[in-house]
Amino acid sequence: MTRVYLALGSNLAEPLNQVQAALRALDRLPHTQRSATSSFYRTPPYGPPDQPDFLNAVVALDTTLTPLALLEHTQHIEQQQGRERKAERWGPRTLDLDLLLFGNLQLNTPRLTLPHYDMHNRAFMLLPLIEIAPEITLPDGTKATELLARLDASTIRYW
Repeated sequence: MTRVYLALGSNLAEPLNQVQAALRALDRLPHTQRSATSSFYRTPPYGPPDQPDFLNAVVALDTTLTPLALLEHTQHIEQQQGRERKAERWGPRTLDLDLLLFGNLQLNTPRLTLPHYDMHNRAFMLLPLIEIAPEITLPDGTKATELLARLDASTIRYW
């Protein structure tokens, strides 16, 4: 089993219901078990400011799936919950599931980058990650707490 951390986000179509439905779907994944779930956080949008706040959380999964198989499953869950992929980045969405870390794997392919390519700039990913894994270290040896200390997390509140 590999320990995987996955970020969840939603700011459309009743975000709390979207994230709870996503958690139920993640619990049904084959060869995968959810081992921890962070608190739910209310965060301002990352990107265009003229959209609702996001509900963000992070889960820890233990899985024997490959990174690309897990990505396929998470993208299917997003689609099932009405996610539409648009050209505009960081816009509003019903559900966003991002693989943050997949064990100590470092991967850079057209479909998937691990660790997540921009998590070091996103307090809304790091704060819930540290909540469930306080000592987590990225594959390059950087502590997530060090990354979060460099960011402004003052606008993040509990949902």
